[in-house]
Amino acid sequence: MRRGGAIVLVTCAALACVEPAPEVFAEFPGTATTDPPRTFPGRSYERNFVFVTVTGDSLLMVPWLFETTTQPGTVVREARGWLDRGGTWDAFFAERWETPPTRIPARILPHDSLRFVVRGGNAVDGIIYDEGTRNLELALGSILIEWGGPRGEVFQLLEGSLYLSERRLGGIVLDMARGSSADTPRAGDWAFLTSGDSLQLVLQGESEHQGEPLPTYRGWGRLDFKNLQWATLNVDWVETKAFQPARRDVPVSWTISSPEGELQSTLAVTSSDVHAGQGSGPVLPVQALFEVEGTVTIEDRTFPVRGLFRHERR
Repeated sequence: MRRGGAIVLVTCAALACVEPAPEVFAEFPGTATTDPPRTFPGRSYERNFVFVTVTGDSLLMVPWLFETTTQPGTVVREARGWLDRGGTWDAFFAERWETPPTRIPARILPHDSLRFVVRGGNAVDGIIYDEGTRNLELALGSILIEWGGPRGEVFQLLEGSLYLSERRLGGIVLDMARGSSADTPRAGDWAFLTSGDSLQLVLQGESEHQGEPLPTYRGWGRLDFKNLQWATLNVDWVETKAFQPARRDVPVSWTISSPEGELQSTLAVTSSDVHAGQGSGPVLPVQALFEVEGTVTIEDRTFPVRGLFRHERR
């Protein structure tokens, strides 16, 4: 990784050193640092990084999605990475593995061709994928803004740089962390939308989609360096498309509005990566990444937006 990170990377690789998730997920009450490793069955932790930039007229995105699930006697980990360039999705990394119980299962770990660069305090400074002749590095820069959700979610927007071979692309990164358990059910779909340097939006469903009615959403925005938040947003599926492998309909366009009307938006899918999960059927889980574009109107100003919409049903 650039910016003098090589020494830190070597240390990280040798010691399996990685960052904890944001503080809200790092510890459980009453768990001292001297406690032996334990599992907390039924807990799930998500840590997602999404790099976005525009090259010419095309959107380029690199989503890294990490999920950790605790089960009796083990911790199940998943890591997936995509490169979406001009509407063409390359799922270049997808691994699922298990590790022994740990006191802080929310930590994301290196695995095979996936490595991390860390800095003081074990905060993640970059993500590296290196497999043969393929090399992709995501360097995280300064924090632009940070938000928190009512259930402990943490969202950060950061400056970022993507290195593809020797080419450097500047952009913006969403770093999000959230968790769930039997007491705090899993949150729902989420989106990261940008309009150049002027506007960045993060949306999150309050719960997973279980049919009608659709869940309400929350929203966080950065408009010309101003912090905006919406406790309630209505997100409606305007159009759906049948995804036969899962025997489900998936959304392909949305309208988004706040109850008071100060935010209005329309979004449509321009490209996607959609997969059916495993199950006993006949209806199967579905996981989808949508590249979307549309408009957002805030305070009587209308912005063209592009970005990522993450849809999942279990």
